[in-house]
Parts: sequence; structure tokens; C-alpha cells
Amino acid sequence: MKLYKCVIFDCDGVLVDSEPLSNQVLADMTNELGGKIDLEYALTHFKGGSMQSCYDKIAKLVPQPLPNNFKEMYRERSFELFKKALKPIDGVPQLLEELNLPFGVASSGTKEKIIHNLALTGLSPYFETNIFSCYEIQKWKPDPDVFLWAAKTMGYHPEECVVIEDSLTGVTAARAGGFDVFGFVAHDYNNELPAVATHTFQHMQELREYLVN
Repeated sequence: MKLYKCVIFDCDGVLVDSEPLSNQVLADMTNELGGKIDLEYALTHFKGGSMQSCYDKIAKLVPQPLPNNFKEMYRERSFELFKKALKPIDGVPQLLEELNLPFGVASSGTKEKIIHNLALTGLSPYFETNIFSCYEIQKWKPDPDVFLWAAKTMGYHPEECVVIEDSLTGVTAARAGGFDVFGFVAHDYNNELPAVATHTFQHMQELREYLVN
């Protein structure tokens, strides 16, 4: 296995177990507006996408225009749920504690959301300033720019880094930027990652073999 000099983590679904929570909020809000979807549908169709892409999909599922403050309502409701129920992905704190490579987080969420979620799960001390949001550059996955920005800021070339992702959108973005990508498939509901990721894994402890010297 190739030796890497830097690790770039996605946040939602990789560091923090937010996908079931955030997608339940999206499902609830969709149904309140006349849609008829469940959590499985939301995870299958919304997971890994930008807020705008989710918004556009939901707009086609409901019989009325979405409220102008739909995105703000979603963020408020999801933040409240995160306060009560958000946890780190199993094995992540132990992995970060042992990891002796530079690493950062690159996410499609707002920087406020990334910081909020890392704080709620006790992961903030591990990341300090290495937090990269698509909103900061106005480019979203599957565009690779957030990963390229993260690598350049931390002082590495794409071929020196490995990206840890859990969505097809994220894996596609990283591969487009020239990165190796390890796909976390524990919640790969559509079995999409094995065909595109450099390597796939089911549990965070598996990464110790490749990343912890």
C-alpha cells in the first residue's frame, strides 16, 4: 500500500454520524410539505449532496413551492437535533488520537456546521485550523476544488494525500483532483463506492493498517 503524507477527511458520515439525523430532518420537512418519502429514500437520494442539490430534488417531490426560508429552517432543525443525538463515527476518536500524519477536514457543509459538529462530538482539538468548507470557495463536490485547496493549504500535492469519503459525490470529486480515495462503505446504500474508490473499508479501525505507522 502506498505511503501517504497527508489525510483529508470528509466530515458528515466519515467523522460524525450525522447523515441519518440530517436526512431524517429533510424527510420530515419534505413530508410536511406534501411529499411522501422515508429515511431510506432520503439517504439514497440526498446523502453526500450539497444543500442546493437536495433543495432542488425536494422541490420536485412536493406539490407546492418550497418556503423561501427552507434552507434556514433545515439548518436550525438539524442543529437542534445534532445537539441531542450527534456522535462521532465509531472508531474515529481512536484513529485521530493515533494518527501521526497531518490531516484536515473538507466538507460540503458550511464552516459553521463543520465546527459545530466537531465540537459536539469532541473532535475539534484534532483539527484546529485545518477545516475547509465548500462554501468558502463556492465550489461543491463533485468539483475537486475543496480537496485541492485543502491539500495546497496544508502543503501537499494530491498524489501525496489520501481522501476519506463515504459518498459517490465525494469520491468522484477526489478522484477528479488526482487523489487516492478510501471509501467508507458502512452506509454505502447503493453499493456505488467499490467501482470508483481506490480502496474501500467497513470500519474505521481498518484505516490503522494503512495510515498509522
